[in-house]
Amino acid sequence: MANVTKIAILLAAYNGEDWIVDQIDSILNQKNVSIDIFVSIDLSTDNTFQLIKELQYLNKNIEILEYGERFGGAAKNFYRLIKEVDVSRYDFVALSDQDDIWLQDKLFQGVTKLKIIGFDAYSSDVIAFWSDGRTKLIRKSYPQKKYDFMFESAGPGCTYILKTSIILEFQKFLKDNWLQINQIDLHDWLIYAFCRSYNYKWFIDSSVGMFYRQHNNNQFGANVSLRSYFNRFSLIKNGWYFGEVFKISKLLKLSFLNNSFVFSNFMQLRRKKSDSLILLLFYIFRRK
Repeated sequence: MANVTKIAILLAAYNGEDWIVDQIDSILNQKNVSIDIFVSIDLSTDNTFQLIKELQYLNKNIEILEYGERFGGAAKNFYRLIKEVDVSRYDFVALSDQDDIWLQDKLFQGVTKLKIIGFDAYSSDVIAFWSDGRTKLIRKSYPQKKYDFMFESAGPGCTYILKTSIILEFQKFLKDNWLQINQIDLHDWLIYAFCRSYNYKWFIDSSVGMFYRQHNNNQFGANVSLRSYFNRFSLIKNGWYFGEVFKISKLLKLSFLNNSFVFSNFMQLRRKKSDSLILLLFYIFRRK
């Protein structure tokens, strides 16, 4: 067992009593890796804390961070995990939501590919699923573009696996910029942007390692319905999306982001070609 890869799982939870036991069971059933699960629970109104306490009693590799604080969003909860958990004795760090189901080889598949190709961070496509039995492949593995990290994440953060050395560097960056980072709403986008802007190599895998649960309480779910498209359109129209772009670019000191840059490089701003064209149109007609 000495050579088994050690992975720290950072799991953010909030009002997850309907799903969290299934999620943690799927993590505990991962094959060919050694895992510890660190859970941060946003102050909840259901039995999430009690359920995880019961799981912790049965599984000594589950640790719950001090409970009782209201963070108000998944990103702030993940920032807290990255800031407080000592991951230095692990080989890799993976992020987990509270409501998905991981296939048994999710982690082993990811770390094996990172080791083989010599990359630093990993994410993948997912299969979205609904309570009525519907499923849909969510593809994020379009070819990476030179500047895509400034305008989108690498995919759902729940697919992320990173070398510990990178998480430790991001942890320092997070502590040094704590107030500004807590103004950024999407942790997965920020982590991807941080890694790419620091020239770390990121692999987006077309293989699927998990089922990505969709329900009414998703903060940001799969973009596959008219409702989800309308919600994203509203976020762009009301200025939220480009606000996040400018906050991230300012934080990472990417000062070249301006009209000339966008118009000259618009096909390098998103991985999917149609998204690049749509982004350009929204940028031109965005509300001032």
